[in-house]
Amino acid sequence: MTIEEAQLEVDNWIKTIGVRYFSELTNMTILTEEVGELARIMARTYGDQSFKKSDLNKNLGDEMADVLWVLICLANQTGINLTEAFQKNLEKKTNRDKDRHKNNEKLK
Repeated sequence: MTIEEAQLEVDNWIKTIGVRYFSELTNMTILTEEVGELARIMARTYGDQSFKKSDLNKNLGDEMADVLWVLICLANQTGINLTEAFQKNLEKKTNRDKDRHKNNEKLK
């Protein structure tokens, strides 16, 4: 599935099953909440924190997909074509950082 297809899928789901989009501010808050849930699993899986019983059945991929879902909702609501935005962002990073990381002694 492409990013564009994902945007269309989410829009269709929202309009047929989800009734309507939550407000942009509500979705921004939900995005923050979902990133927090992802961070919690990352900290317990790759960091020094131990799992709580309530965290044991959490799935890292599912948490990432939750973040992506809400981000796509926000893009749809604000008229952002994520494919175009991502391509421009990649070009920006490439131009800005083409030698930066190669010359970073910390990455060698």
